[in-house]
Amino acid sequence: MTKKILILPGDGIGQEVTSSAKEVLDFLIDEYQLNFEITNMDVGGTAYEKFGSPLPDNVLEEAKKSDAILFGAVGGPQWDDLGWDYRPEQALLGLRKELELFANLRPAFLFNELASASPIKNHIIENLDILIVRELTGGVYFGEPRAIVLDDPTPYAFNTMIYNEDEIRRIAKVAFESAQKRNGKLCSVEKANVLEVSKFWRSIVSDMAKDYPDVELTHQLADNTAMQLVLNPNQFDVIVSGNLFGDILSDIAATLTGSIGMLPSASLNSSSRGMYEPCHGSAPDIAGQNIANPIAMIASLAMALRFSLNEIGLADKIDNAIKQFIAQGFRTKDISTTDEYMSTSEVATKIIEIIKNG
Repeated sequence: MTKKILILPGDGIGQEVTSSAKEVLDFLIDEYQLNFEITNMDVGGTAYEKFGSPLPDNVLEEAKKSDAILFGAVGGPQWDDLGWDYRPEQALLGLRKELELFANLRPAFLFNELASASPIKNHIIENLDILIVRELTGGVYFGEPRAIVLDDPTPYAFNTMIYNEDEIRRIAKVAFESAQKRNGKLCSVEKANVLEVSKFWRSIVSDMAKDYPDVELTHQLADNTAMQLVLNPNQFDVIVSGNLFGDILSDIAATLTGSIGMLPSASLNSSSRGMYEPCHGSAPDIAGQNIANPIAMIASLAMALRFSLNEIGLADKIDNAIKQFIAQGFRTKDISTTDEYMSTSEVATKIIEIIKNG
């Protein structure tokens, strides 16, 4: 059966890093005779400029038919003054909602060779390997009602943080099962000391723990977790959290590694179809300079092969090639400690060469 892959480069360095990932993908298709069908389309600010919408209807329809989506990044200062419905970020939020991509997997890992690039002392950060499981389609980002009220004597705004039991159970299931495949430790993060929705979250996750006796479940408040990620990140194995706190914690964890340009992510629905993207943004300040790090996007391709395209062996080849790339001393500008570094366009060529050489 043909597998459909949709590539959405987006804006800024999204264009450059997806080009690198596609180069690796094209190599794999040719080398291993893969039955993949690839489509490229525009989203974000780039799509708004061309079509008047950050997520055109035809793009959404193609996304719904795809097994895996490779998503670059969206946004830029030239679109900051657009109305809410036209902002580039609506492409990302719209795809998550319409495709029911409720489970965001954000690994945060460190290549020990790059420990010096981390803002954290080496003895604290070495061997870092955390997986953050973030609920992606609920919580305060999507809760209703929500509004900005300007016609009141005292203008105000409000949002609604809401989770139902089914939403909590499905994301907790992903987290428990992920912990089973790793080191058997799961930390559920919320603010049960002040938020009713967090108290409810904690009760549901605690109830589910009896079905996973091989997983050690702990609970932690979100502000404490933020602090502990800096003080002692290796205490964590898998962290599960709602949309808001998961967003914050996953960015903190990514920063620990020294470069957000190294870290991939996966957003999955219940049928394992998913969208795969680097953790970094569109970085308009370096766009077009051929200095962006495409490793996170290439690693996101590996996640797509692993979770949605049933090509685990090829995912392993990419992951191993990235490890060899780092071990052999190759660096992009963001992780280089000297004035010598590889350009964006050179990285994919080197990764392919390493794969060829086994």
